Amino acid sequence: MLLHWYDRHRRRLPWRAEPGEAADPYRVWLSEIMLQQTTVAAVIPYYERFLSRFPTVRHLAEAPLDDVLAAWAGLGYYARARNLHACAQAVVAAGGFPRDLAGLRTLPGIGPYTAAAIGAIAFDLPAVPVDGNVERVVSRIAAIETPLPAGKPAIAAGAAALGEDPDARARPSDFAQALFDLGATVCTPTRPTCALCPWREACAAQRLGIAETLPRKAPKPERPLRRGVHFWVTDGMGRVLLRRRPGTGLLGGMTELPGTPWREAPWPEAEALGHAPIAADWRPAGQVRHGFTHFELILDLFAAEVPVIEAEGLLHPVDTIGEAALPSLMRKCVRMAGRR
Repeated sequence: MLLHWYDRHRRRLPWRAEPGEAADPYRVWLSEIMLQQTTVAAVIPYYERFLSRFPTVRHLAEAPLDDVLAAWAGLGYYARARNLHACAQAVVAAGGFPRDLAGLRTLPGIGPYTAAAIGAIAFDLPAVPVDGNVERVVSRIAAIETPLPAGKPAIAAGAAALGEDPDARARPSDFAQALFDLGATVCTPTRPTCALCPWREACAAQRLGIAETLPRKAPKPERPLRRGVHFWVTDGMGRVLLRRRPGTGLLGGMTELPGTPWREAPWPEAEALGHAPIAADWRPAGQVRHGFTHFELILDLFAAEVPVIEAEGLLHPVDTIGEAALPSLMRKCVRMAGRR
């Protein structure tokens, strides 16, 4: 029943094979990595630009990491980009993507969900990947009221049971994508259009009148607030000083404006200026607020112009600052400092 609905209503997505075509594992993998923590609408333009720049897994593997990070800038969660590059190199070294779930899970950046998604969609393996859309569909079909994350095991079991259906076993790739599409277009977070659902009669939550309340989620703790100060300084040749963050950790390997550590306590101006990259006539240049998964961040900005910059870091032309591998947070800082 679900596959009949999918055959009529499937979404056309740039990484999705047309009916009768074989899926491209590279495109499937790339889309799944990009879609982690990001919406389809936000990913599509990034995906198309990325694919144009790196049309095959070999192109990606042979590219410098800085080029990959620059192409990824704006998508966030930058460990994904570093793992993407490492994974491409591993795939090329192995002669292609593994065609089994265990092999896929050995690759950098690929966990149980991503392995199931690639395995099902690209290689027609009998696996049901459980993303947010599938969690919602399964929790409603089975009326699973245990709040997330405690309800995840029951949802995973329910998804696995759906995958035992003969239609699912016959067409694992289409079944996985049909579940994604059902959650994205019909079984939506608010105001699900149950009248259009092919599983309406089988849905326990719909019968109980609680579909819109599922899946339930445990209250999230309030995110702590951290503060920092960063510095925009340019020289007489129109270059701005940047530095590279450590290769691991938050925003690892990305470039940024020099600045202080981020901490809970505010930075008094005199203390903050002690972290300035050079001695200069620093002036306030605004404030930026940015949300990360686990904390909120407020950055105060200072700016200065000097004839010559003598400091550790990278000097990048201001006119092409948009080409630098700057995360979204630093792009906000650049705009706040009055630059492009």
